[in-house]
Amino acid sequence: MSIKILSLTNLPNNFQGEIEKIDSRLQLTMAPGWFDGEIRDTWPSFTTDRYLAPDSNGKATREERDKLLSDAEILLVGFPFPLDLKARSPKLNWVHQRPAGASNMLRGDLWQSDIVVTSSRGYAHNLPIAEYTLATMLHFAKNLHLPEKERKNKQLNAREYNVTQLKGKTLCVLGAGGIGTEVARITSALGMRVLGIRRNASENIEGFESIYGHDQLYPILSQSDYLAICCQWTPETENLINDDAFEAIKENAVIVNIARGEIIDEPALIRALTRNKIKGAALDVYVGEFERPPDSRLWNDNRVLITPHISAASDVNTHRGNELFLKNLKRYLANEPLENIIDWDKGY
Repeated sequence: MSIKILSLTNLPNNFQGEIEKIDSRLQLTMAPGWFDGEIRDTWPSFTTDRYLAPDSNGKATREERDKLLSDAEILLVGFPFPLDLKARSPKLNWVHQRPAGASNMLRGDLWQSDIVVTSSRGYAHNLPIAEYTLATMLHFAKNLHLPEKERKNKQLNAREYNVTQLKGKTLCVLGAGGIGTEVARITSALGMRVLGIRRNASENIEGFESIYGHDQLYPILSQSDYLAICCQWTPETENLINDDAFEAIKENAVIVNIARGEIIDEPALIRALTRNKIKGAALDVYVGEFERPPDSRLWNDNRVLITPHISAASDVNTHRGNELFLKNLKRYLANEPLENIIDWDKGY
């Protein structure tokens, strides 16, 4: 009896071959772009304009697309995706979403469903994201947000530069998972003191001086020159960096957020900037990033560096989500537990 796998996202040809070699029962169907018309109808235009090819409006008929879903036992999806996958896929047992963030799945009928959904958490582009974090820290350490202001004013002002070095400074990494660990590794190599925060305190991990539980966040922030937000967006972490956190953080600190915008209380961030509590913020994510532009109060502040969720971008493909899928596919066929199953209650 065949086991039908449907991929709604592009997969390299050699990877497609690796899937089919695992077991003769596996039948892989590639359908990237086939559902783009439906996605345009059900997702905000800000999202679809950003993630879908400009001329992509789907392929085949609705009936043909329904048939693909009705036969599928396993799905691979990217972002965005059709919102009614469970309703249209009666044989569906497992969905693997190649992005790492579980919150990508909040829209649609898979969230809180009985379908097993796995993510690429810990297998994504950890090194490029860590490099982005380091680059933005250097951006503020060397005051590289000032030259554009000087260009507009046609006036150089060396006295305005408060240049610092990273060696010897303290970095708080909020979220000591795959990305956070890579951030710790490369920043500690520069001589930074790196302290980690995760759900529960744990044994030390390479690059970290120590790792503490969430209950120690404020004491650690009081020591921190930099804060790198690398955790998942969950009910527990939503607005975690709020007025109290900004009150606790060291004066003139820099915030870098490569996780999800909702982890920062943005009105609190604006208040911290207004009273010059922090030196600046680098935001690769912001609240509502899939639906609208960033808050103009942030975008118009030259102390805030905003990029369009590109911290994982690289000329070298280091994403290991395909590797995880192959590992899990073998486990699935052997009726063994899968790795990285999203826990709906925890939110990751």
